Amino acid sequence: MPFDVHVLGTASARPTGSRSVSGSIVKCADGTVVVDAGEGFQERYAAQRKHLKSKEKGVTLKPSSIDVLAFTHGHLDHTWGALPWLQSMDLEHRQQPLLILGPTSSEVLNALLEGTPVPEDTPPAELARQWRAWFELGGQYLGFPVRWVLGDCESDQWIELDPTTFKAVRLDEMPQPLGWKHCSLRSVPTTHSVPSCAWMVSKGSSKGAFDRKRAGALDLSADERTQLATGQDITMVDGTNLHASSFRLPDLPATSVMISGDTASMARGFTPELAPTLLVHEATFLEEQQDKAEEHLHSTAKGAVRSARHLRAGFLALTHYSNRIKSSDQPLEEALQEANGLPVVALADGDRMLVTETGEVTHLVRNVDGWHEASIAPNR
Repeated sequence: MPFDVHVLGTASARPTGSRSVSGSIVKCADGTVVVDAGEGFQERYAAQRKHLKSKEKGVTLKPSSIDVLAFTHGHLDHTWGALPWLQSMDLEHRQQPLLILGPTSSEVLNALLEGTPVPEDTPPAELARQWRAWFELGGQYLGFPVRWVLGDCESDQWIELDPTTFKAVRLDEMPQPLGWKHCSLRSVPTTHSVPSCAWMVSKGSSKGAFDRKRAGALDLSADERTQLATGQDITMVDGTNLHASSFRLPDLPATSVMISGDTASMARGFTPELAPTLLVHEATFLEEQQDKAEEHLHSTAKGAVRSARHLRAGFLALTHYSNRIKSSDQPLEEALQEANGLPVVALADGDRMLVTETGEVTHLVRNVDGWHEASIAPNR
């Protein structure tokens, strides 16, 4: 399975009785990315792991497989659970390197490179401010290798911070997770009140696998199978020509998952060429609060649909609901009025989204017995 996405919080700004704040996990062919880690993240992560272990044989979320912690922005409902979780991994004797990424402004980036103070008007939610505090609270003493990388996503400029000196070094490009070979990670600028971005995990297209079933039906020898699998045509004893190309299953398309974080709809970096297979997008407000969405640079459910259609996304999953929204049926209902054929679901805490090698998307709803596949509501 190319992607298994776990959404561990669907609340906006503060938790409710049934929703926690932001924190998502994208498990791909090469490893695992955590996108945001709001208050209580490590407890939610542990609960999801335990539920998988008891209800879903063969599916795991091992801490050792986590390669990246990627922040969409610095608001506390997206970051406040990160340092305790990092310290817990240290107590558990983690050894694997961890890449930590986040967006910043060009002004802050340049100040850090020049060794001058962060501008006084920089908001508290600026990640550079938070990370400096985290370093002083123990982040610099973590016992496993950590790279702290900030980027101006608009200009694609990146720096790495030294947690002991707070000095910055310019990087040629945003680093990729260590050891990744099949997948890649990319930031996409979004539109919010502080520097922000979406994170996109992509797996490139690949050549179709060898058709073992057809080879088996023809009772081919091991040598004949090897020849065909390596692209060599063969001639059988009876004169029949077998072409290697006919023993190759269809090529697999590129697939990708994008998680938006907080953003106004039609974010500045959302371009049609991105075309994510799955878009997980905030739907903080209903249409009756469009004015609030515009004021606070958030999105409505219909705005999320407009973003998805502009991006040429194949599937849209809504999350990040205001506490005014009592049921996720409300944003889903509004989104379906705008969807016009686009598959849309509304997520709840603990839900999973699966993306297959062929680009098919499945919504799995968490319940006491594990997860069950949800039906996709018909579009209006």
